Amino acid sequence: MAKPRKRTRIEDIRRIELIEAAHRVFRVHGLGGLTTARICAEAGLSPGILAYYFKGKQDALFEMVRYNNRILAEDVLSRLRLASTPWERLRAIVEGNFPASAYDRPAANAWLSVCAAAATNADYARLQACFYRRLASNLGSCLRPVLPADRTRSLILSVGVMIDGLWLRKATGADLDRGAAVDLIIAHLLAGLSPAETLALQGQAALPADA
Repeated sequence: MAKPRKRTRIEDIRRIELIEAAHRVFRVHGLGGLTTARICAEAGLSPGILAYYFKGKQDALFEMVRYNNRILAEDVLSRLRLASTPWERLRAIVEGNFPASAYDRPAANAWLSVCAAAATNADYARLQACFYRRLASNLGSCLRPVLPADRTRSLILSVGVMIDGLWLRKATGADLDRGAAVDLIIAHLLAGLSPAETLALQGQAALPADA
């Protein structure tokens, strides 16, 4: 059986250009508006070239959704590198899920189109599941040293639901800026913690042995 042809560097560059162009179109038109013609026009490439670099349109769209998720993950990671306490890490995770350059109505509507597609598209559903696992892992790494397992699970779930809900509200045109969205989740976290637990997360005190 013949081995798959290895891509050249210029082909890798063209694939990245097309994925980035697809992401820009996605932010404006959502998943349903991602046509081959729009993607190629945004990339400044000739119509039909998408078929040369991808197995098909769905392959290109899948790579674009992966790219979108990677942008969020990298934003969170860059913030985590600057955090020195579990509390700062928690805040970094929350802030990273509302990128300053992307928390707007077009981006929110685009994200909702992926969530809707995940109901019938196994590839998109898998990417969404990966996103939720990463969020749970990041939050859990901060909360588990301080909270019992049941409360850790509860806070992870409620924070995830709030993140989804705030993006949904943005998609419907709610007058809610990024700072207000972050503050709502931080207030929710504080409400679920005792003063001693908050201090422990902030690195200011250790919990008593019988806490």
